[in-house]
Amino acid sequence: AVETASLEEQLQGWGEVILMTDKVLRWERAWFPLALMSVVSFSFLMIYYLDPSVLSGVSCFVMFLCLADYLVPALAPRIFGSNKWTTEQQQRFHEICSNLVKSRRRIVGWWKRLFTLKEEKPKMYFMTMLFSLAVVAWIGQQVHNLFLTYLIVSFLLLFPGLNQHGIITKYVGMAKREINKLLKHKEKKNE
Repeated sequence: AVETASLEEQLQGWGEVILMTDKVLRWERAWFPLALMSVVSFSFLMIYYLDPSVLSGVSCFVMFLCLADYLVPALAPRIFGSNKWTTEQQQRFHEICSNLVKSRRRIVGWWKRLFTLKEEKPKMYFMTMLFSLAVVAWIGQQVHNLFLTYLIVSFLLLFPGLNQHGIITKYVGMAKREINKLLKHKEKKNE
């Protein structure tokens, strides 16, 4: 609760923008996924067309973040109207901040588990890391960097909406059923 309150305080100037972004990422309107993918596709096409160096790209990205950090808290109340902040919006903002804190804790938990595995089972850690990084290196060799980044960014931005609408649960369930069918079929062959 303390971490959530601290995060809420830090992001207070971004409240309206965060709520609007949440609505877009959860696809509250049918056209939001199309708009989201259009913006992402246009951005990546511009990067492809301009072909900036890594240093220029990182510099422009950080410059954009600095501008947003300066301008959003100043302009958001004028655009959205700070007098329209309702109890429902405050509750949703609290839920978003709470989810961000939980996500950060999950990531830190996975990180700690990785180092626990390293201490308790170093051979298993070594083999897992070696195999995982080899697979990632192979994928990176097969797919162009910018296209791979486009796919990752697209998936991360579409994930909340896919999750909200039950699409991920549906396809994960279908995959589990197919795997179970294959396992049962294999058991029958072995008998």
